[in-house]
Amino acid sequence: MPGVYAPQSDTLMLAAALRREGLCPGMEVLEVCAGSGALAVFAARLGASVTAVDVGRRAVLSTRINALLAGRRITVRRGDLLAAVPDRTFDLVFCNPPYVPAPGEAAPARGAARAWDAGLDGRLLVDRVCAEAPARLRPHGVLLMVHSGLCAADETLLRLERAGLRASVVDRAHIPFGPVLRARLPWLRRRGLVAPGQRTEELVVIRGEKR
Repeated sequence: MPGVYAPQSDTLMLAAALRREGLCPGMEVLEVCAGSGALAVFAARLGASVTAVDVGRRAVLSTRINALLAGRRITVRRGDLLAAVPDRTFDLVFCNPPYVPAPGEAAPARGAARAWDAGLDGRLLVDRVCAEAPARLRPHGVLLMVHSGLCAADETLLRLERAGLRASVVDRAHIPFGPVLRARLPWLRRRGLVAPGQRTEELVVIRGEKR
């Protein structure tokens, strides 16, 4: 659907991490920043009871349509991250948030860039997930999040550890810069986020388990 983030390399990495968690009937999981709903449908196919959240109307509609087409029952909510599911806890929370560094300090209010732009350091949504998700995990619950190495994986690990999770990078991949990063390479280089001559972006999947 136009205006909704299409599944890409980061989606596939997060799907592989979800499969390793052994999702099964009886497990309650939450996807934050659901986008197209592809990962929510994938988790439902693995047997979990899935709730999916996104702030965008098109993303919510896309997730509902894709769940219907796949024949999977998914609870879909529109709202701002975990505020959309107050007072609920989950066995697993997973997230592919907007994480691309952008010249504007605030996230776009509308348009396609809302799916990827995340402030000067790319951490507008990443930091909020780090702050909000741990309290929503049940004992030994797991958070899975994918983002770019451009927005400081070490900072994510530190924040999750401080929030009471055992955190580590469980997957890494290097992919060529896509159109968005190529278009803003001069700005990224001036910011020191991309080295001269660098042509690939590192993606990481971070796993945090509640102690």
